[in-house]
Amino acid sequence: MPEFDEFSFLPDQAASLGRPVPAVERVRLTLPDGRSLSGLRWGDAPPRVTLLHGAGLNAHTWDTTVLHLDVPTLALDLPGHGDSSWRDDAAYVARTLAPDVVTAVEAWTDGPQILVGHSLGGLTATAVAASRPDLVSELVIVDITPGVDPSAGPAQIRAFFAGPTDWASRDELVDRALAFGLGGSRDAATRGVFLNSRVRSDGRVEWKHHFAHLAAAAANAGTDPITPDAVRAVLAATWWDDLAGVTHPITLVRGERGFVTSRDAAELVDRAPGARVLTLPTGHNAQEEDPAALAALLREVLPTGETDAVD
Repeated sequence: MPEFDEFSFLPDQAASLGRPVPAVERVRLTLPDGRSLSGLRWGDAPPRVTLLHGAGLNAHTWDTTVLHLDVPTLALDLPGHGDSSWRDDAAYVARTLAPDVVTAVEAWTDGPQILVGHSLGGLTATAVAASRPDLVSELVIVDITPGVDPSAGPAQIRAFFAGPTDWASRDELVDRALAFGLGGSRDAATRGVFLNSRVRSDGRVEWKHHFAHLAAAAANAGTDPITPDAVRAVLAATWWDDLAGVTHPITLVRGERGFVTSRDAAELVDRAPGARVLTLPTGHNAQEEDPAALAALLREVLPTGETDAVD
C-alpha cells in the first residue's frame, strides 16, 4: 500500500465532485482525566454542524458528506475510535460518551449546532441534545432507534472484527474486508482501512477503534457480550428518556436497507410527536452510501445565511 497521510485521499474525492479541496485540520484536546479527544474541523469559519460517527468508524466516515455539504463542520472521533483515547472501562454507551462530546462542542464551536449522529453517534447525540439544549439547534439521527435488531447487520460486523488483533500489512486488512463483502471497490476499501488502522512501533497493523479488540477478546473467550437482548436493554433503558428530553426539532434518517424498520420509525414519532422521518435508498451507513442525499437533507435544515462554503 502506498504511503499516505489522512488527507491524501481528499484531492481525488474533491475532484470527483468538481470541488476544490477544502480547508480541514486535525484538532485535539486533553480531557481532565488525561484522555485525549480528537476530530476534524472543516472550513475557516466556526462550525455550524457537528457529526458523530457510529461504532467502529471514525470522523473520516463523513468526508464525502462534508464535501457535498460545503459548510463549516466539526466531525468528532468518539472515545475509543480514530485518534481519540480508548476508555479503560470500555463504557461506550451514549450517556457516558455525551460529556466528552459536550466538551468538544464547547471547545471547537461558538454556537448551537445541527447535531448529526449515526448509529452509536445518534444515541450519543440524543443524550447531548437532552442534557445540553443550549449547544444544539436541531437533532438528526441516522439509522438507529432502540427497536433495531442487532442480530442482523451488526452480526456480520462483529464477525468481521472478531479476528486477529494485528496484521502484517494493511493490504491484508483490505483483503479481509473485501472477503466479507465490505468496503465496496478495492480503492474504497483501501481508503477505509487506511483511515481506520494504524501501524504500531513493531511494524504490525491494528484497528484504531477499541471495538475490534473487544470483539476479538470475546471471540477468543468463547463469549458474546453484545447479544441482541443486551443491546436492546441498554438502548431502551435510557434512550427513550433522552429523546423525551429533546426540545429541538428532530429528524430520523433511515436507510431502506438499514437497521431501522418502518415500525421502529413509527414508534419514534409516537414518542416524539413532531419528529420527521426521511428515508434514503441506502443501507445502515447512509453517509458513505449516499453522501450527496444526506448532505442535501442537512442543508435543508441549516438556517438561512449559514451555508458559507468551507473553502
